[in-house]
Amino acid sequence: MSDRLIEKKEQPTTKGAEREKFLNRKSHPARLTMEETSWALGFSAHEIPVLISRGLLKPLGHPVPNTMKWFAAVSVEELRHDVKWLSRATDAMMEYWRGKNARKTGAGELASAKGEYQIAASSD
Repeated sequence: MSDRLIEKKEQPTTKGAEREKFLNRKSHPARLTMEETSWALGFSAHEIPVLISRGLLKPLGHPVPNTMKWFAAVSVEELRHDVKWLSRATDAMMEYWRGKNARKTGAGELASAKGEYQIAASSD
């Protein structure tokens, strides 16, 4: 009876622990989720849709935009060892973030310029 009281409680797994467990596996399933693909390639999960839209990564089948996407483990493993592809994918991500930050900064500058104009116009 005391054995039941002293049961090991399973620790909740964190994303880092899940990632480590996945990367340390000897073999992977044939299909990988978007998150598993990101772990294998060294990108963030939110960067995978950008790689897909740039044509650098192709999901299995013909998934519609709002469905779960699967990737062939064999293809992901090939891409993981392809230095030219990794360079193109990294460049694509840097270009994506540079553009996104420029739009954010450009919009902020435009808004502040309009605000300055309105203040200057009202003081005349």
